Amino acid sequence: MSSLPDWLTPLPDAEAMRAVDRWAIEERGVAGLDLMERAGAGVAQALERLLADGPVTVVCGKGNNGGDGLVVARLLRNAGREVTVLCTAAPEDFTGDALTNMQRLPGPPPVGIDGRVWGAPGQDGVADPLGTAAVIVDALLGTGFQGEPRGAVAQAIEAIGASEAPVVSVDVPSGVDASTGVATGLAVSAAVTVTFHASKPGLWIRPGKAHAGQVVEIDIGIPRGAPDGAMIGLIEPAVLAELPRREPSGTKFASGHVLVAGGSLGLTGAPAMAARASMRAGAGYVTACVPASLQTVLASGATPELMTVGLPDRDGSLTEEGVERVLEASGRGGALALGPGLGRSEGAFAFARRLAQEAAVAMVLDADGLNAHAGRLESLAARMGHTVLTPHAGELARLQGCESADIEDARLEHVRAAAARAAAVVVLKGDDTLVAEPGGMVAVSRGGSPALATAGTGDVLTGVISALLAQGLEPFTAAAAGVGMHAEAGRLAAARLGVAEGVIASDVIEALPGARMGVGERG
Repeated sequence: MSSLPDWLTPLPDAEAMRAVDRWAIEERGVAGLDLMERAGAGVAQALERLLADGPVTVVCGKGNNGGDGLVVARLLRNAGREVTVLCTAAPEDFTGDALTNMQRLPGPPPVGIDGRVWGAPGQDGVADPLGTAAVIVDALLGTGFQGEPRGAVAQAIEAIGASEAPVVSVDVPSGVDASTGVATGLAVSAAVTVTFHASKPGLWIRPGKAHAGQVVEIDIGIPRGAPDGAMIGLIEPAVLAELPRREPSGTKFASGHVLVAGGSLGLTGAPAMAARASMRAGAGYVTACVPASLQTVLASGATPELMTVGLPDRDGSLTEEGVERVLEASGRGGALALGPGLGRSEGAFAFARRLAQEAAVAMVLDADGLNAHAGRLESLAARMGHTVLTPHAGELARLQGCESADIEDARLEHVRAAAARAAAVVVLKGDDTLVAEPGGMVAVSRGGSPALATAGTGDVLTGVISALLAQGLEPFTAAAAGVGMHAEAGRLAAARLGVAEGVIASDVIEALPGARMGVGERG
């Protein structure tokens, strides 16, 4: 059984998949050759759907992934397709089930990357084995690959990249780490990736996600009851069933009290959006704690339901003197959204650091609330209340003391490390938003909501997660449900306007109730 909640679809990594294959073969008596045959058949069918006619080049490594490719080549040749088989190793270097399928291959023998027939230097080869292909099958490297492709494999990946033909990758695009999504050096960019038994984390986590294209899962005959050691899963619509509903006898405080602490001169919109998003996500009572000199701006805005508290400020920026007022306001419980529009003055940073340490309620830390903790990530582990951090790559880089590019190159590694260091749930935002808890469990968003690529939507997410925390959800569930709801609201807003590019954060806020109801497709 999986240790994941049932609203996550497991994404087994390479180690987990090895355990599944071993169990199927050794304990359930399924022949490895049969698994390879079904895998190859599934890829061949997907290729036929992508492009029913034209020459095919199948590019094979010498491992089991290459063996799958050889099954594809045999089945396509038997169906009358023109197929060139390009191998990065000599046929005699193949072993096990891959060797069996090399021996079963009908028709012309395999060629090398230079187009010459393996082991037959005098025999005419193929002048340009990739240039004539209408579609290419990438069967070079499988789920066990780590590191950087080298030698003939690297040459083959480079040649595939230079071709204009669409690519169907077998199980995972070659060069992508199936467990993490890391792509060090060269990697194939596929139009379709046909993956076996279950999707792998690297197909949904960037940069691997950007290489995978459309992901198609196929059943290769693994019996039911296979071991499931996955610690990573895709967020499914079922997470919204975890959301509490208002009772007829409930009160505004029973529906969740959210305090939004932030705002500065020129940045009053951020706390206003976070507050309004909390309301639309179900919070019954929301208070914005903002600089006293800007309180009128918030109080006279378009949200009459919003309560405001003016805090001591200096030139429109919060100071440490305001912490006591927020702590007093938090006495009713609920959740704290700290950081929207905070600004980067010394006083504002001191305010954020002290409030984060002393507030006993659950907290979402975002924007400059995160920047105030640059280099101080471990200090958050001492908090009394639950903590959720919602950084983008740049903010997480400042927390971790590295570069933004380092985060983007290894998103899974860094979000897990930050969650462990802060003893918090960390939401690394992006098309593949990752939600990590300190024990290593990770929820992954399917993404597919380009409307969210606009100013203010991060404040909206902060408000949504804060509302769910205030309603009593535990932090990992609140963060994952908030991410799913936020993505769906972006899609609904785009559908309502007819175009993603016209969506603004306020549109996303207004779509939140529909997203919570479960309208449309969620991710």
